[in-house]
Amino acid sequence: MLSAAIVFNWRIAARYSNSLRQPFEVARTLAARGQMAGASTWAGIGLSQQDFMQRDECLIVDESDIIVATANKHDCHRFTPAQPRGLLHRAFSIFLFSPDGKLLLQQRAASKVTFPSVWTNTCCSHPLAGQDPNEVDSADRIADGSVPGIKAAAVRKLAHELGIPPEQVPPASFTFLTRLHYCAGDVHTYGPEAEWGEHEIDYVLFVRPVQPVTLVPNPDEVDDVRYVDRKELAAMMDPGSGLRWSPWFRILADRFLDDWWQNLDETLEGSKHTDYETIHHIL
Repeated sequence: MLSAAIVFNWRIAARYSNSLRQPFEVARTLAARGQMAGASTWAGIGLSQQDFMQRDECLIVDESDIIVATANKHDCHRFTPAQPRGLLHRAFSIFLFSPDGKLLLQQRAASKVTFPSVWTNTCCSHPLAGQDPNEVDSADRIADGSVPGIKAAAVRKLAHELGIPPEQVPPASFTFLTRLHYCAGDVHTYGPEAEWGEHEIDYVLFVRPVQPVTLVPNPDEVDDVRYVDRKELAAMMDPGSGLRWSPWFRILADRFLDDWWQNLDETLEGSKHTDYETIHHIL
């Protein structure tokens, strides 16, 4: 059964959205509600992974990426008989490249609740409700590819996870490419009946700062980092390497990444591979 907190949030969503006939009123209402309550800039100092699971409010969406409610990270990522695929929510995946075109990878910390110790792209996280700057994007901001909310969340998490100063990765430097809808239980960590997993509509962002970024990885979030070229990534992802990878990165790497990377200049310029309207449902 869904927790009382989630049921409450769904009731709020239904009340404000006129039975979801105007679903983006939910997004505006949630953002305004957080601001009126005195929402402050998110801070991740001194908090445990369990703290984040209970505190951070993710944006619950339907399969068309329409916001219908919020719920905390714990409830979103919990796979139970009552919600065997968790709660579908918005996320983002950042691919940060060095000036010479190498991709920055991270290995998630062993303390992470979901998918600990796996290798993945530069940074992966969630836009949150009630943040300042606002991280809730409306339909028109998605349609024109600007997604200021997702980009604000990206700047926040690059600083939190990797210590990258915000001025080195301003929102305007990010290119929004497309969205991926996937679902994966963390069976490696928790077994075939895994009680934790991911069910996300994932916004893919590319960024290549002009100068090398400052890296101060947060040990509560990241165990290792590595810049790689395409050949080095292929070797790392070879089954013989013994390395484990996040399911979202493996989908993106297997289906899209090489083409995007081969044409990196055009991809970053937005003249190639940008596909704002499509949600790739790969389940």
